[in-house]
Amino acid sequence: MPDLSLLVNLLQLAVKDRTRLVLENIALRHQIAVYKRSIKGPNIKGGDRISWLTLMRMLKEWRRALVFVQPETVLKWHGKGFKHYWRGESRAKPGRPPISMKLIHLIRRMSMDNVTWGAPRIVDELAILGHAVAESTVAKYTVADGPTEPSQIWRTFLYNHLAETAACDFFVVPAVTFQRLFCFVVMSLDRCRILHINVTKRPTAEWTAQQVVEAFPGDEWTPRFFQRDRDGIHCWAFRRKVTALGIEGLVSEPRSPWQNAYVERVGEIVATPVLGGLHHRYSRAA
Repeated sequence: MPDLSLLVNLLQLAVKDRTRLVLENIALRHQIAVYKRSIKGPNIKGGDRISWLTLMRMLKEWRRALVFVQPETVLKWHGKGFKHYWRGESRAKPGRPPISMKLIHLIRRMSMDNVTWGAPRIVDELAILGHAVAESTVAKYTVADGPTEPSQIWRTFLYNHLAETAACDFFVVPAVTFQRLFCFVVMSLDRCRILHINVTKRPTAEWTAQQVVEAFPGDEWTPRFFQRDRDGIHCWAFRRKVTALGIEGLVSEPRSPWQNAYVERVGEIVATPVLGGLHHRYSRAA
């Protein structure tokens, strides 16, 4: 197959460390060959897309080597490949199986009949009955009974303490190689000023806790409140670092990204979609 032979030639050239001009000539000849075997228009196949995506990684001036394919089209192929790659990775790992409706009714009945019981106590009682259920699942189906004390809403609290509150969050930036880069950002909510940002391929609880120490070294401003979401990476090591700095932690409600809207907006701006981010990167490189 001509597509596989071209790919093999490209790999051999990369190993032999040939010049960029050779790669450009191969790309141009390959596009001409595709155009000749077309009737009404370019008959682009899957192997052709793989070849151009390979050239995009190996050749810095890959935009100049394109003849009848736009750079946006190549970047669109990469975006589709990114989605297919991680869709397959997600299917390979099945999620937590759902619990039965009978068990859900039992959790609700136990929480209503025992208003002083929390999720940990209900988990222990269910374990005695032979039901292994996670604490987060029990908290999800627990029914809150009884009057609640009046308190200010979240927006009011945030505005009252905006000048002494900081927030953090993770957002993902896709790489050209279909890998994910995890960016951790810490910002002050008073003027939306970014205090600290760092990137890693494999975030851990210890690494995340160290970022908090680097964000607030001690000789500068230290917030009174520190807002975060319910990500499992914010475990005891993270909370211990925050407490050691004399900061009170604030946890957002489940499935409520609007409560951390300032940092969420930073993630949307920095971690642009695959097409827009790669287009900006390679347009500057060209």
